[in-house]
Amino acid sequence: MAQRECWLRRITHCFLSAPADPNRCLRMVHGGQDDEASRTICHVAARLHARPTPLPPDLTPLTRWFDALACAAEVRGGIFARAAPIAARLLAEPQNITALHGDIHHGNILDAGPRGWLAVDPKGLVGERGFDFANVFCNPDFGVATSPGRLARQVEVIAEAACLDRHRLLAWITSWAALSASWHVEDGEKPDTALAVAEIALNELHCSGF
Repeated sequence: MAQRECWLRRITHCFLSAPADPNRCLRMVHGGQDDEASRTICHVAARLHARPTPLPPDLTPLTRWFDALACAAEVRGGIFARAAPIAARLLAEPQNITALHGDIHHGNILDAGPRGWLAVDPKGLVGERGFDFANVFCNPDFGVATSPGRLARQVEVIAEAACLDRHRLLAWITSWAALSASWHVEDGEKPDTALAVAEIALNELHCSGF
């Protein structure tokens, strides 16, 4: 546990001597500049994923998070049942395994002045690098995330900026959005954004032939 906590502090770069400004997150500063915001997120993620090895042994395996989706698929069916096999396929044959932030989105990228944009609130996971970009597509809000053509456009932007396979990124978006929706349902919260993004991503994925 001590190794994990030390890693979490390092990965965010959030030292008391030069804290990030919680009043200036990427969602606020890049409002209406979707492509620029996505590229900034990719730049921050690249720095996080480049942390030196060996990784702490007590990071949470990404597979553990997806147990909730498998359960939702069995109990609720629908989009959960359609997304679960996609997630299982990704998790069975992971690529580019690294330490993951686990919650990268516009609100967790803060302005640290001369140090640039930094990520906060890491979850301490280990798994495929591509997973860390999936939550971007459920953000910054429902209107943006579900606007016509937005997901397809940002898939192209992020796949290029982060050197990711477009089809595999779509699969991660589908899987993550369905998982997020299952958590919202469990917590009694509205899953509208996550469900909508899961459907959009799944349609794009089917078109891509993944």
